Amino acid sequence: MPWSALIGGVLIGLAATALLWFNGRIAGVSGIVNGLANRAAGERGWRIAFLLGLAGGGVLVMTLTGQAVASPASIPILVLAGVLVGFGTRLGSGCTSGHGVCGLGRLSLRSLVAVMVFMGSAIATVYVSRHLLAGTA
Repeated sequence: MPWSALIGGVLIGLAATALLWFNGRIAGVSGIVNGLANRAAGERGWRIAFLLGLAGGGVLVMTLTGQAVASPASIPILVLAGVLVGFGTRLGSGCTSGHGVCGLGRLSLRSLVAVMVFMGSAIATVYVSRHLLAGTA
């Protein structure tokens, strides 16, 4: 049983629920990051706290387990991936956390369509990179 994935999923759900109940905000990470630059100063505190908690959780797990995960991709590929994710969040009016965690939880049809598109894209990308392009690089 993949306990770490189960625990992580529960914690993400609890964090998203707490943010909605206590702040009335959706836990879409791209929107939270975007709001740091585009919102009034009173809006920045909770956004910074949320992002620090997000990063701090990863650091805490690495510290407790002694396991760090390194990406096999090169820095240019990671930068390109980040740019494409940023473009996709703008195009899709939200990110995986906003649509997948919060939107589906609110039974949003728009979020369901978005999740189907980005999951389908992810599946196709993995298939192409692992099966069609394997060994060609």
